[in-house]
Amino acid sequence: MSKFTIAIHGGAGTILKSEITAKQEADYKNALEVALTCGYQVLEKGGSALDAVRAAVVSLEDIDLFNAGKGSVFASDGSQEMDAAIMDGKNLDAGAVSAVKNIRNPIELAFAVMTLSDHVMLNGRGAEDFARLHNIKSEPDDYFFSALRFAQLKQAQQKGEMMLDHRSLNPNKKFGTVGAVACDAQGNIAAATSTGGMTNKKWGRVGDSPIIGAGTYANNQTCAISCTGHGEPFIRSVTAYDVSCLMEYKNLSLQDAMHIVVHDKLLKLHGEGGMIGVDAKGNAAMMFNSEGMYRAMKNNEGVKEISIYK
Repeated sequence: MSKFTIAIHGGAGTILKSEITAKQEADYKNALEVALTCGYQVLEKGGSALDAVRAAVVSLEDIDLFNAGKGSVFASDGSQEMDAAIMDGKNLDAGAVSAVKNIRNPIELAFAVMTLSDHVMLNGRGAEDFARLHNIKSEPDDYFFSALRFAQLKQAQQKGEMMLDHRSLNPNKKFGTVGAVACDAQGNIAAATSTGGMTNKKWGRVGDSPIIGAGTYANNQTCAISCTGHGEPFIRSVTAYDVSCLMEYKNLSLQDAMHIVVHDKLLKLHGEGGMIGVDAKGNAAMMFNSEGMYRAMKNNEGVKEISIYK
């Protein structure tokens, strides 16, 4: 049995200890602990990395602290459009959805696309029809409504811009995408990412999270990656796959490959954010070029971390 590991994130950005109350910090850390435990217990019982990342992301989607699932931000038309992706490093199977509404757990819909269709990505109304066909749970608008999120929408509309901040009404940037990566006891790895996108987004804008190779990627030969940040630079630099390429073609370690991508390649495109990763040996890394990233990891060798700030 090899080392098994899970890492999760709840977004990156300008996250300063001076701006977060003790209660907020405790709430975030508790949410990360719960999600980490949900995923780790799957691995501990001999479950797959794929099921572990699903469990962790569902947990993060089910609370309103992060910009995914229940906590998704509002688009310009007052709706909440969500994106998600999941990938199995064992066989490169992947599923993704974009611009879906009223889906309780978009990551479960992405998993259904991967396992129950011949496609990789479904979009909008078609994805919602597919969800109904396969009894993926939906919720009414009220389930997703948050007074804070709605106030953010109004503020963004007054300014005439899209907002990346999902936590407070100050101008600092927080990217609330959630994600998980895992390596199971059989040495298989997987990645999953879910997001509500940007406040006041228009024209059906889609970020990097549901795009395989940009915000989400997994390959047993290299790594599993889940990203969080300003999606456009992550798409342009094919960020998640770039880490895999550096490992495959330059024989770099997970840590070194992630460092080059996060602290060099992304910065050249003014890309702020971060990523979590694992390899098939159970090594994990959590890296970001912003002031903070909600993050946690645990393995069966007793290593555990739950952190927010640099």
